[in-house]
Amino acid sequence: MRYLQILGVMGFMLSAAAWAADPKPVPAPAGSTSAASASLPQTRQRLARHQAEVKRLEQDVARQESDSKQASERLQQQDQAIADLQKQLDALRAKPPVKQH
Repeated sequence: MRYLQILGVMGFMLSAAAWAADPKPVPAPAGSTSAASASLPQTRQRLARHQAEVKRLEQDVARQESDSKQASERLQQQDQAIADLQKQLDALRAKPPVKQH
């Protein structure tokens, strides 16, 4: 469940970044290849940054899933300990009181 929420946030962030980026590059004047060749490295650089951000977000998701799983396991252990203690308490209450002389 939490995984889907995080994926949704990641998708939103990526789509917002894509939307904020200039969708149509400014056309270079005829015969000008230096502008086109200059935009290619910038585009690759931007792509590398976005890929690094996606990788970081994926690592964050994996870490959060791991933390969530560990917390869930701890809660199950605590629930089991509480159930065991409740059984012991019920057993003690069910015993007849010891008569003292």
